[in-house]
Amino acid sequence: MKNRDFSTEFEIKATRSSGKGGQNVNKVSTKIELSFTVPTSALLTDKEKEMLLVKWSSKLSQEGTLRIVCQEDRSQLKNKETAIKKFYALLKKSLQKPKKRIAIEPSAQMIEARIKEKKLTSRKKENRKKTSLE
Repeated sequence: MKNRDFSTEFEIKATRSSGKGGQNVNKVSTKIELSFTVPTSALLTDKEKEMLLVKWSSKLSQEGTLRIVCQEDRSQLKNKETAIKKFYALLKKSLQKPKKRIAIEPSAQMIEARIKEKKLTSRKKENRKKTSLE
């Protein structure tokens, strides 16, 4: 993901937070709700949009909107920064292409170790069986 600025793409809304804070909770809107609509994004390609819609399917609303809520701090600014960081981290992780797996032949030492482990497990299970004298 190249350095793209999505700040024009998402919407940030502040509401009253619950939890600790005493009377501050009743007066100040510190809870931040970040909304990002994938299908209407101008900065994402169609391929990236499809990828995100699939990967975020459980996180998206029916309209394709991702909501990130942050109310960890008593400061609106800190909550806003945290929500934006979470958004970019999630976006970066989701748009990363997975490494291609390269199949290798197991070495003779690896095969020997596997067989040794199997024999050990077999003996362990064999010892659990009751003998004919019991």
